[in-house]
This record gives sequence, C-alpha cells and structure tokens, in this order.
Amino acid sequence: MRYNWQQKDWPNFQYQTTDVEDDLFDFAQRTGRISGVLEGLSETEQTEAMINLMVSEAIKTSEIEGEYLSRNDVMSSIRRNLGLNPELPLTKDKRAEGVAELMLAVRNDFLKPLTSQMLFDWHRMLMKGNTQIQIGEWRTHDEPMQIVSGGMGREVVHFEAPPSKGVPIEMDGFIHWFNTSQTEIRKPIVRAAIAHLYFETIHPFEDGNGRIGRAISEKALSQSIGRPVLFSLSKSIEGNKKAYYDALQRGQRSNEITDWINYFVKTVLDAQIDAEQEIEFTLKKTKFFDQHKAELNERQQKVVRRMLEEGHQGFEGGMNARKYVSLAKTSKATATRDLQDLVAKGIFKPTGGGRSTRYKINI
Repeated sequence: MRYNWQQKDWPNFQYQTTDVEDDLFDFAQRTGRISGVLEGLSETEQTEAMINLMVSEAIKTSEIEGEYLSRNDVMSSIRRNLGLNPELPLTKDKRAEGVAELMLAVRNDFLKPLTSQMLFDWHRMLMKGNTQIQIGEWRTHDEPMQIVSGGMGREVVHFEAPPSKGVPIEMDGFIHWFNTSQTEIRKPIVRAAIAHLYFETIHPFEDGNGRIGRAISEKALSQSIGRPVLFSLSKSIEGNKKAYYDALQRGQRSNEITDWINYFVKTVLDAQIDAEQEIEFTLKKTKFFDQHKAELNERQQKVVRRMLEEGHQGFEGGMNARKYVSLAKTSKATATRDLQDLVAKGIFKPTGGGRSTRYKINI
C-alpha cells in the first residue's frame, strides 16, 4: 500500500470542484446572511451565540476522539477565560480547561500567520495534565505512527504517517503552504479541506492531531471570510464519524482528492446550517425569557435554562418528572406540581401519557 506522502506528486494535490459549485455558492450566501443576522443581535446575544457554538465545538472535537467532557466544565472555562465570569473556579478537569483555551486561542489569533510555535502552544493547551506523551513538540519516536483499529492480534492498519525524522521538514512545508495559500486558493472551504488532510497526513504530534487539524481548518475558514467562523465543524463531523474517517482514509491514498473536497464542503455546509438555527434559537431564547421569567419559580427557571442550553435540537428525550427531580433537587410531588404548572401556563408541551409523559419547551 502506497500512501499519498509516498507518491512522487506529494504534496501537489489535484481536485475538481464541479460537483460542489452550488454548495460553495450556498456557503458564500449563508456567510453573508449570518453576518447580517449577527449585526441585528445585541452584544449579549452575540456573545451568547458565540459561546454556545464554541462549547459545542470543544465538546464534539473531543468526542470524535472518544473523550467525553462535561458541558458545564467547558462552559465555565470559556466564560472565565473570556473575562465574563472571572469568579468561576478552575474546573478539576484539565482537559476541559485545555480545550476551552484552545477554542479561544484559535478564535483570537485567526488573522496571525501559522507558525510551529503556535502549533506547539495549541498542543500544550490541548494536552494539559497529560504526562504520558511528548507535549509541545513534534513526535520523535522511531516506531511507525499508525492509525490502527481492532483488538490485539486482529489489528487493521488504516494509515501510516511519514517517519518522525521527516516531520520537521514536512511541517516547514505545510506551514509555508498554509501561509501562502490564502492568495492562491480563493474558495475558503477548499483551502480548509486541503489544510486538514495535509496536516492529518503528516500527523506531527504523538496525540491530539485530529483536534488540532480541525482547529487548523477553522483558522483557514476564519482567515478566508475575515472573521472567526460561527459554527461547529466538529459537531457536523461527529454526527457521522464513520463517513469522516472513510473520507480521510480515501484522501490519504492519492493526491487526487476530489472525493475528500466533496465530503468536506458538504460537512461545512451542514455545520453552517446548524449554526444558523442555533443563532435563531438564541434570539428566541432571549424573547422567551423576557416573556416568561416572572412566571417561573426558581426551580422552574433552573430546569428551563438547563433545557435551553442544549440548543435548537432540544433536550435529549425531553423532560420528565425523574429528570426534573434530579435537576431541581426537589421531591417528586413538587416536580409534578411544577411540571403541571408549566403546562397550564403554555410554557411546556406534554407528549405521551402516564409515567412516560415527556415535556418540551413551547418556544
């Protein structure tokens, strides 16, 4: 098996965008529309939408790699680092702290050229608390860097990256390409797609390559549209991880990467559509609280806020009496009364009946 980096034309990627021209046009249209919607939001609403999307990206980029972080930990880390809630304590989970720092660094420095030092800093943030691997430097181990699945004795090698000794030269080439490609590749998503595949192929770190590769895509997109992107690429990828890994694997077999470009364009467009719905939901949420806040007791406010944190896709499985008891730290009788009161006020819509009654917010 010869991989893309072992071929004579590496890294001269070839591709066609014929199949995705409509999607690329749609992306440009939607980018303009989101900018317009944002201008219509208050500063608080803009911040709220931005934080929700950053939290989503932080959680989902970790989930793709099989790491599950607490939404509360990530949210409080981001809010504290933004200076919105400086009184919030440091979370005990170093991974949540680190990925929150990375999200903010990618966002704040999007216009700066990419450097090896920037990537080392990102790696240190991401690997906070990890003492098992080399952190903030390119990998140096002699054994092959392989992407493998399957148990002991039944391993399947999906990809083998260039040997460690070649990484510094490969990364010099990648960083030079990244910083000069903005003027050469006019289509934002195409540049971000190549950046991701190119970086993932070199696989320069011992761990964290997927998360940093997705951050590089975000940086490329932000540079091309002139503002930090407002969507969660990882949320879109995580929705169908198999398609992502399959597309990446095919892209690493040849330097003709039309298939990979097509996959990536559609994934970014899905992320953008999801973000539009998220931003609209932020607006609805603000109006909802303005309208109903005075009608809710403290317990009800706590539960409703927690449900709305899940965004436009809603609280998984809806609310029920058992979840209400747990969230509001109250008795079953009080939970039942509170839920009936919310239905009577038209704030909750019940579905099902008896013990299987579920409630959704009537937003």
